[in-house]
Amino acid sequence: MFDFQIVNADSDICTINVSGDLIKTNIKDFYPKVRALKKQNFSYINIDCTQLKSLDFTGALLLVELISFFIQKGAAGSIDGVDEKYKKILYFARKNLRQKPISQKEKRFFLFKFIDKVGKSVVNTFDVLLLFISFSGESVTQAVRLLFTPWQFRYKATLVHIEKSGAQALPIVALTSFLVGLVIAYQSADQLAKFGANIFIVDMVTISVFRELAPLIAAIVIAGRSASSYTAEIGTMKITEEIDALRSMGFDPIVFLVLPRVFALVISMPLIVFFADIVGVFGGMIVAKESLGVSFMEFIIRARDVVEMKHIIIGLVKAPFFALLISMIGCFRGFQVTGSTESIGRYTTISVVNAIFWVIACNAIVSVLLTEVGI
Repeated sequence: MFDFQIVNADSDICTINVSGDLIKTNIKDFYPKVRALKKQNFSYINIDCTQLKSLDFTGALLLVELISFFIQKGAAGSIDGVDEKYKKILYFARKNLRQKPISQKEKRFFLFKFIDKVGKSVVNTFDVLLLFISFSGESVTQAVRLLFTPWQFRYKATLVHIEKSGAQALPIVALTSFLVGLVIAYQSADQLAKFGANIFIVDMVTISVFRELAPLIAAIVIAGRSASSYTAEIGTMKITEEIDALRSMGFDPIVFLVLPRVFALVISMPLIVFFADIVGVFGGMIVAKESLGVSFMEFIIRARDVVEMKHIIIGLVKAPFFALLISMIGCFRGFQVTGSTESIGRYTTISVVNAIFWVIACNAIVSVLLTEVGI
């Protein structure tokens, strides 16, 4: 049996004596009394469980919900006299207490807040896109102008950036491309061996590396290195007001800072991709020799016979476009840096994410288009 007695219900302080077995099957009379009790106002409410014999999760949840109801109305409350073995049940009941359902007014508020947030994100993205188009247009205009005034171009700075963004990136590009070629060949070797088609590993490795993997892997590596570097360098110059100093001395920041980096990456990227082609195929050759018994000479002869030049050209043609995307995004985000050094870290992260995303997106679009036209 279960008993629920209310003491001093007419005063500001209410005491509820709970006795017996407060379990799911014995609380039929609990709900009417609680509904009547909730209509009253108390400054303090106390539930005394000294005479409580047993308690399950449902009973504990009801007690906690009752106390929480009055606490939300501004009263104080407590549950006393609970046996040690039931304190864990009360703890979990408090932890899992269901919140009151959201009203229609609150739902509309959350909906409007969500729409407002989405709208601001769309407008902000559109504004950034317009700024990037403007920045790209100004860069193209200055690049065309340099065709008629080539003595103003910074050749030495371009060579320095070719070394930094191109030559110094070769070790990590080589390692990444080698491992990708190795993995592609290794994963294909088992399946090809089952059908006795060992020699076809040459077609799979060379075409996939030349056409897709080498340009994409090289672009992602360069995006991580160069886009972040360009953003951090230009952002630091902006915070230290070096860019304002350049303008005051009559130097155009686009010509002085952006174009050398852009041209350096556009020039070096096809060479990096060609290097990645060689290293990636070499990784596949090692697996073909060790796992399928295809010698280096057989691999080279088969590649010469079956691999069309268009696959190599497609990969090399993608390279300067990827370089243009990476360098322009990196420089653009650098000019967006404002305020403190914290802004440099934020825009450097945004720069790398944007560069990698657009490289992958453009590669996917180009691949689909070339497949559709039969190239």
